[in-house]
Amino acid sequence: MTTVLFTVLGASVAAFGLALLSAVAGFGGGVLLLPVFTVLFGLRAAVPMLTLTQLSSNGSRVWLNRRDLRWPLIGWFALGAVPFAVIGGLLLTHAPLTPLKRLLGVFLIGVVIWRRLQRRPRTPSEPAFAAVGAASGLGSALLGSVGPLTAPFFLAVGLTRAAYIGTEAASALTMHLTKIATYGAGDLLTGQVLLYGAALTPATLLGAWVGKKIVGRISDRMFVLLVEIGLLAAGILFLIGL
Repeated sequence: MTTVLFTVLGASVAAFGLALLSAVAGFGGGVLLLPVFTVLFGLRAAVPMLTLTQLSSNGSRVWLNRRDLRWPLIGWFALGAVPFAVIGGLLLTHAPLTPLKRLLGVFLIGVVIWRRLQRRPRTPSEPAFAAVGAASGLGSALLGSVGPLTAPFFLAVGLTRAAYIGTEAASALTMHLTKIATYGAGDLLTGQVLLYGAALTPATLLGAWVGKKIVGRISDRMFVLLVEIGLLAAGILFLIGL
């Protein structure tokens, strides 16, 4: 019993950090939390457990930023994300995860370099977000979190702060709901996963609320810089295999 309480406490602290970081930068918490959950629960349990935690984290960010959502982008994203999240969820028990994570790491670092070299990147069209959603849905279902993958595209259409955070969170929410349904069909939502997911919800809600207070105090330029730092950190973590 004592071991379980310490595990819940440690996971709650980590979940609070996920929600706080995600509320400030719009992403990144899941990438950092996945290694923690993997150590505590094992990778196959960690991915669906992380998804449950992200449901409350993303849901709270959507509510806190509801007035600034860009619904057309959310719709196009969901069009690609939902079917590919189903495919990724069904592949989870068999897919080789390490090569995919390292490839994603190279991509994220390359995106930051490209953004710095090309000061006026081409603005993607709204329908292009269906492809962004497809890649994100597949990768997220396999790896638990690929939030940094979507960040450059939401930034490229000019979203910052509340509009960026809320729109990205709403897009991710459609994907996470699909993943949960698929994991349930694949018997990955065990009693342990559901119990810990419920226990971690208060910490994620608190972290999202604190993060919302912080993001309102920083400039757009600083916000974009924080996102790029997060992209680099996530890319390095993927490359070294965490």
